[in-house]
Amino acid sequence: MDTEDTEGLFLPRSRQANERLHALIPGGAHTYAKGDDQYPEHLAPVISHGRGAHVWDIDGNRYIEYGSGLRSVSLGHAHPRVIEAVRRELDRGSNFVRPSIVEVEAAERFLATVPTAEMVKFAKNGSDATTAAVRLARAATGRPRVAVCADHPFFSVDDWFIGTTPMSAGVPAASTELTVAFPYGDLAATEELLTRYQDEVACLILEPATHTEPPPGYLAGLRELADRHGCVLVFDEMITGFRWSEAGAQGLYGVVPDLSTFGKALGNGFAVSALAGRRELMERGGLRHSGDRVFLLSTTHGAETHSLAAAMAVLTTYVEEGVTARLHALGERLAAGVREAAAGMGVGDHIVVRGRASNLVFATLDENRQPSQRYRTLFLRWLLAGGVLAPSFVVSSALSDADIDHTVEVVAQACAVYRKALDAADPTPWLAGRPVKPVFRRLA
Repeated sequence: MDTEDTEGLFLPRSRQANERLHALIPGGAHTYAKGDDQYPEHLAPVISHGRGAHVWDIDGNRYIEYGSGLRSVSLGHAHPRVIEAVRRELDRGSNFVRPSIVEVEAAERFLATVPTAEMVKFAKNGSDATTAAVRLARAATGRPRVAVCADHPFFSVDDWFIGTTPMSAGVPAASTELTVAFPYGDLAATEELLTRYQDEVACLILEPATHTEPPPGYLAGLRELADRHGCVLVFDEMITGFRWSEAGAQGLYGVVPDLSTFGKALGNGFAVSALAGRRELMERGGLRHSGDRVFLLSTTHGAETHSLAAAMAVLTTYVEEGVTARLHALGERLAAGVREAAAGMGVGDHIVVRGRASNLVFATLDENRQPSQRYRTLFLRWLLAGGVLAPSFVVSSALSDADIDHTVEVVAQACAVYRKALDAADPTPWLAGRPVKPVFRRLA
């Protein structure tokens, strides 16, 4: 494959639509990770529709899609059981002046699936849930500081977290100063932090696992540290929830946090998130206690009936159809194929597949084996040309073996070009435009 081989992928309608998006919507998308700066120049498809593991752009091209909906569509687009459940509720009304019976049914279903939690409250996005967990921890402990895991990329759009990123414009320094960080997997460093800020840290918040498994005893050690130092342990299960096990990472690893947050896979693309945890803590946001009230979560649309119906259908499907096991099997097949293709083309040390099988990502390394946005651009460009839309290799259960086989074939073709670029020690001739950019950066 030479530089001309991607010229057949021409997206005039998508290019025009991207200009319209930027004219009307800051960033050209409602999530920074969906921005056209994350894709090779002029090769950012604008989606028309999706079904199963495939999406179509407005130029008529079909793609096998990975990382669907930023990991939210784990069952595939327009999943029949989910759509049927949503349609049943649409004709019955979506929002009322009092709770719907669907709210208690969804809570019962959620807590039956994630039995380590005792109460749950639903919202629309992950940031609201994590911020509610932080507020609840501060109220329960009377402490101001939040300790976040420094090795995990995102927790919330709210000031307590965004102020710690390169995109901190508009966030008062006073907010950020109350957020401190600890390294993943290092109990000694975390204990040193808790000792340094003795009786000041309200909570430890982290993803229980990411691209690597937690070291033996680590999560249990964090549980013990939190108990000993009197702070709240919060697991952000936006990604691990359901992908690691039907009961979340906490169910898989057998370590129970005080609070946990869920989203992404919970709605299969519909807007629903959850804050769950111990009754003693959660009830502080309720009415049946004698202490100061906590404004926990109060959202007009948090209990939309059709989104909660979608969540119930997702939970039922995961349990009855063994979806988590299928995600792992598909991911293992894909990872093995990509690694074999990369090794076969002599780039096995440069295109590196990482993560749990149900949540695969890839790294693109340069001739010095350092992460490279330019080589990522090259790789993405050839994947797109082969009909594979893959900002990651995160699988959905709708993928078929044929989809994965085709993906591996396209990866092999991309690896051949990658090898040429490495030999030249310069991928520029194969980029056809500016490199893709990191999501978190100070300047546009």
